[in-house]
Amino acid sequence: MKLVWCPETASQAFIAGVSALSESEHGPAGSAGVAELVSAMAGGWNAQLVVEAPEVSAPDSAVTSLALAAAAQRTGGRYARVLADADRAMVEMDGVDFLVVDARRRDAAAVLAAARPGPRGMVVVRHGDGRRRGTKALEASMAAGTRVVRSVYLPIDKGVEVLHVGVGKGPSIQARRSPRGSNRWIRHVDQETGEEHLFRRQ
Repeated sequence: MKLVWCPETASQAFIAGVSALSESEHGPAGSAGVAELVSAMAGGWNAQLVVEAPEVSAPDSAVTSLALAAAAQRTGGRYARVLADADRAMVEMDGVDFLVVDARRRDAAAVLAAARPGPRGMVVVRHGDGRRRGTKALEASMAAGTRVVRSVYLPIDKGVEVLHVGVGKGPSIQARRSPRGSNRWIRHVDQETGEEHLFRRQ
């Protein structure tokens, strides 16, 4: 079983997030791009456990939290906000479907390492610091038994990295390919980000 995207619930969660922001004193002030994105994503993946690890001193922190809470309400899921003691807090949350991490947190790496995805896997959104860490570096920060099966970088606000994390057996996009099949693929690694790109020979 895996996370399955549903455009209808994505639209509903997006609308719920935008409505929550428009009705709040923390309404969008040029910083709603990430908030609107993650609300739609949480809804589209029908996340039942949405976890956010914000940097509370950031001006856009409350905006993102409001949108995520509204999205979780729309999916009938649970929304949790990790403010401190990431190691201890994350251990108590088993089966995370959707994790949003503000990279400006000093313990952002600890949040990733302590995250415990459910059997369907987990979607991780990293944002806030304007840096593109790359799949290789982020996968190394995660718990044993998990693997990044897909990643994408989106130029929204300061930049957003989205990782699809699988659990159990199966190849990571960082895993080596068998020699027998290697002649069918061209492999390129971005030296700056560590991301691996595979192109199939025609």
